Amino acid sequence: MLSMLLATAMAAGANAPAWQDGLDWHGVHVSMSQDAQGRYTLAWPYGQRVIPSPPLHANTASPLFDGLFAMAQDDLKQDSVTAIRDGAFDHGQPIPCQCFETGLKWPYVWTRDLSYSIDLGLWRFDAARSRNGLQFKLSDVRVPSAPQGLYMMQDTGSGGSWPISTDRVVWFLGAQHLLGDRAFAEDVYRALGNTLAQDRQYVFDARLGLYRGETSFLDWREQTYPAWTANNVVAIGQSFALSTNVLHYQALQLAAVQADAHHDAKAASDYRAQAAALKAAINAHFWRAERGLYMSYLGGDGTPYDTYDLLGIALAITSGVADDERAQQTLANYPTWPAGSPVIWPERADQPIYHNRAIWPFVSAYALRAARVVNQPARIAHEIESVMRGAALYGSNMENYELLTQGQHLDEGKLSGPVVNSPRQLWSVAAYFAMVTEGVFGLAEDGLVEPKLPTSLVPMLFGQRTSIKLDLPDRQITLRLPAHVDGNLLVADHIDTHGTSTVVTLKAIQLPDLPLRTAAPLYAPTAPAAPVLTISADGWHVQVDGKLTLYLNGQRHGSIDGNGELARQPGLLCVSATRSDAQGLESLHSPDTCVGDVMKVVGNWPRTWTAPATGDYRASLDYANEHGPINTGVTAAVKMLAIRCDGSAEQRLPIVMPHSIGVQRSTWGRFAAKAGARCHFALDDGFNMSYLSHFAHYTGGAGGSDGPLNSASIGELLIAPLGGGIATP
Repeated sequence: MLSMLLATAMAAGANAPAWQDGLDWHGVHVSMSQDAQGRYTLAWPYGQRVIPSPPLHANTASPLFDGLFAMAQDDLKQDSVTAIRDGAFDHGQPIPCQCFETGLKWPYVWTRDLSYSIDLGLWRFDAARSRNGLQFKLSDVRVPSAPQGLYMMQDTGSGGSWPISTDRVVWFLGAQHLLGDRAFAEDVYRALGNTLAQDRQYVFDARLGLYRGETSFLDWREQTYPAWTANNVVAIGQSFALSTNVLHYQALQLAAVQADAHHDAKAASDYRAQAAALKAAINAHFWRAERGLYMSYLGGDGTPYDTYDLLGIALAITSGVADDERAQQTLANYPTWPAGSPVIWPERADQPIYHNRAIWPFVSAYALRAARVVNQPARIAHEIESVMRGAALYGSNMENYELLTQGQHLDEGKLSGPVVNSPRQLWSVAAYFAMVTEGVFGLAEDGLVEPKLPTSLVPMLFGQRTSIKLDLPDRQITLRLPAHVDGNLLVADHIDTHGTSTVVTLKAIQLPDLPLRTAAPLYAPTAPAAPVLTISADGWHVQVDGKLTLYLNGQRHGSIDGNGELARQPGLLCVSATRSDAQGLESLHSPDTCVGDVMKVVGNWPRTWTAPATGDYRASLDYANEHGPINTGVTAAVKMLAIRCDGSAEQRLPIVMPHSIGVQRSTWGRFAAKAGARCHFALDDGFNMSYLSHFAHYTGGAGGSDGPLNSASIGELLIAPLGGGIATP
């Protein structure tokens, strides 16, 4: 069945029509027409949508392209509201806000959705509403004992929100476009400074030079992380994500620019140094040379995972984290299917369609932006067509689509999906705006016009015309064809600007375009069970199911087939395994099996312990946090473990205890001690999202309207000596 779907999709993609008055896809014909009053009608076999004459006009040879731009404006008008609501806030009652709601099924404002949407161009079309929404996602602190300040909010999420999810700095992506308002710019500077300092304290790992936390946007753990994280998100909070680290890199850069504007040379220098170090760390740890790709995430001990995501890769390119060569490679090596580019790869055969096996238009828009950076005409055209096709097929800018058919829902039993799919989803609307303004007309953030238009799109957009136009709120852009179109990319040859009118005469160039990767395997192999380790005469006997690859303390060790031996080594030894397919693609990792001495410290705080030897140790806690479900809430318990060992300076380790099902082990931190030193451990209060004033409106769980909550039932303090590498149970 899958091979038939792929064959059908490839055939449809190979015979793509000019897409002027409509398109055909998987046996469905969609048409677009315009009447004398300027209204458009989008029609498909099961219905139609009449689109009002828009205030802004795209004037090309394609009524489909122009009409879908009008539809995006109408979707945005419907998303422009005076009040928002969500069942988990104020008991679902309307909250006044002149802002954008997230979509038909999501009538609230969420930090990442709004921020990505504004960055994709909504700041151009309604700056006031954009700022209002961003202001709504800032908060001061309602706990007098906690550090005061203005902070970006991490929305409700995995394990009780921040610091399991740590991509709240995405807020700056939208805010950076709106600094012309002086009061708002001051809020941006304050919030950046406070949030970055807090993240540095609680989620930055100095040894790897990276920030911990979940992948940005990909926040349904079973879809993207190993199955064993479904009921235990500690490993996610301990891990490192490409997208979240790139966002921190960009936030540090913006903070440096803002510090310069505030004449704070030391702060600017510090931010730039941190950004440069983070960029180097990202390239050192996330780049997988044999794949020519940046990995999506790493385990808490630096374990490489053979899994990738398009948003993280696109952000690495557009931010400048990736140098020219790696940027070219990583985008070219990320696979595509005829309908578009998946948001993750490889897919999971046992998961329903949502982030898994799916196209998300806003991510396609970031891939389009990245393709323009690296000058890949085939990828530019592919993403433009994917965004257009999705909007055309369903009469709205939908949240997501199934990968192979670009369907809005596929019935496959327990794997059916997309599981949730909302019309006029804000970041999908923004994706269409970005595709038109940037992808086709070349409008850059700084107002310059830099077209990079694949010549393959000329028949659709120009037809028999010599020029096309775009009317925006404050300017008009005209693109003129050259006399001969004999290359693969149209770029600016000559630009004339008169007042608000910009006329670009194009020229065709021929680039050594990298072909789309269309033959990648769809699914990852199934992850194996955890290795079984038993003590043997010389070390440890290892038993696994079949031929697997072993990883020891985050490092690749080698292959094993059924049984093998590991030499005894000092310190904690944690072993995981992966399964590979015939093409060498690895599964996600099994759970770790850890062996070695673990010392347990009990009693009242402060607790004491004497180091048996000089070296590095890992500390964690047994705990239970049942203040909310695994997938949401704001009450991840966050503490600071203060360690005072004789003869050494105090060491402080952030300890996170997310929502749990029964007793489990917290995140861990690393400390050093000398032989015979008596160490005292105190557990100080940390910070979580329930401390923010905004969450006084949260009525969907603990830590909201009932008051802040940052606690867990804490059991044994667990201390384990570390050998040659970091290890985690």
